[in-house]
Amino acid sequence: MFCRLSSLSLGLVFLVAPALSQQIFDVWATTWDRSQLFKYTNLSPNPVNFVSPGAAGKADIVVDDSSVFQTIAGFGATLTDSSALVLNNLKNKNPANYWSVLGTLFDPTDGVYSAGLSYLRVSLGASDFSANVYSFDDVAWDSGLYDFNINNAPSYLFSVINDIRSINRYLKVHLLPWSPPGWMKDSGTMNGGSFNSAYISVYANYLLKSIQGFQSHGINAYAISIQNEPENSDGTYPTCLVTADQEAEIGRTLRILLDAYGFPNVRIIGYEHNWIDAGGFPIQVMQEAQSAFAGVAFHCYSGSVGQQDTFHNAFPDKEIYFTECTGTYGSDWWSDIKWNMDNIFTGSLNHGSSSGLLWNLALDGNGNPKLPGTSSCPKPCRPVVTVNSDGSYSFNQEFYVLGQASKAILPRDVNGPFGQRIGASVGGSLSGLLRVIAFETGRVKASDWKRYSLVVLNWDDNQNGNWDPTPIKATIEFRGKQATYTFPVGVTTLWWYAP
Repeated sequence: MFCRLSSLSLGLVFLVAPALSQQIFDVWATTWDRSQLFKYTNLSPNPVNFVSPGAAGKADIVVDDSSVFQTIAGFGATLTDSSALVLNNLKNKNPANYWSVLGTLFDPTDGVYSAGLSYLRVSLGASDFSANVYSFDDVAWDSGLYDFNINNAPSYLFSVINDIRSINRYLKVHLLPWSPPGWMKDSGTMNGGSFNSAYISVYANYLLKSIQGFQSHGINAYAISIQNEPENSDGTYPTCLVTADQEAEIGRTLRILLDAYGFPNVRIIGYEHNWIDAGGFPIQVMQEAQSAFAGVAFHCYSGSVGQQDTFHNAFPDKEIYFTECTGTYGSDWWSDIKWNMDNIFTGSLNHGSSSGLLWNLALDGNGNPKLPGTSSCPKPCRPVVTVNSDGSYSFNQEFYVLGQASKAILPRDVNGPFGQRIGASVGGSLSGLLRVIAFETGRVKASDWKRYSLVVLNWDDNQNGNWDPTPIKATIEFRGKQATYTFPVGVTTLWWYAP
């Protein structure tokens, strides 16, 4: 829908002098006052040029593509049963709006107005956002799993995932349970309690069958976790205490099964809990079962993002994922944008994460529907998109942070690679007012220029205790050249190309 360098003009650039490389044409911006909401601007015919360097700005951003870090798996949210129900109801009420919502959320086509979300987390069995408590085998002591039935999950869960898959070929689906079946626990119920080690082998087979069950619906798992939030037990919704020893043994058993039954590429992800215990549970799991686990995942509800480094320093070759955080209805829009960008979409990635996921993809304006009786989300949890019973919808602040980040890492070419994080830092007297992260996206053809992306949060909204949003004029250093750009207070994503 846009006249863009990357689709129309870039070919011409290849035919002229190399000096025309390293020009910023493409800008996506979301500003504090919402005057720009994920707004695309093509700077043609007046791009921002990288030229011979002059004096560094008071904010000087250095992009170093000689320092290459993790490949980004994607950004997204959790498609809970409730999210799938809300979206399915929208499909029945207003199909045009349903497909518009999915397109705006998931279309990865280069240049379109879409966040291009590419990573979904999906519960195996009930969570706190389900219509009722269920597992895939609720027949007590069925150690042979003869009564396992993937279709205990609501049919709309599978249909919505497949509708999303029809839009985004790159979609990664990460499966995980909120609880094993109740009969595998000391509580006898999915709501709270502890896992019984006598069922380690049975539970590993249960997880294998879950992957096979999703495959039977045309959905291939990218990853599976052993247990959501294994250090949490709550008697009002599906939760389960699983020790690090138990998780390690389940992971070892599951890895053997996955390899034997044709799923060698499905990642097993450990932990799935808060930053605060980064030096405990996940490290113990790796010490006991390093070969079984591809990595670990973190949530935001306790601790701080820098604690990811504790795990990364101990196991630098293991993957890190950030997979859950939620806002609540009624909080300040701009404060939420700042927190999410600082802690997740620059912070978590700069501390080694390969993903940035938020909680519910879709709910109604009251944060419903929830599991009856759950204590979860006492203040209504806010989804990425609010869908109303009349068929209308609105995107929340979660959409804009996801979109700004996702535009920086999506494949430039069909079936091309996702972006890799590269070195980026800020110097100068105003350095503390910007948060930055940079990416390099490779190309299908080696002769095509790579795309470089820079995501910048300018949170300079206060001067001496007084509200005063101030744009920052910054220099950008790249390969011995320098560009100058004025960043509004908000989030800005820039693209340029270089050989």
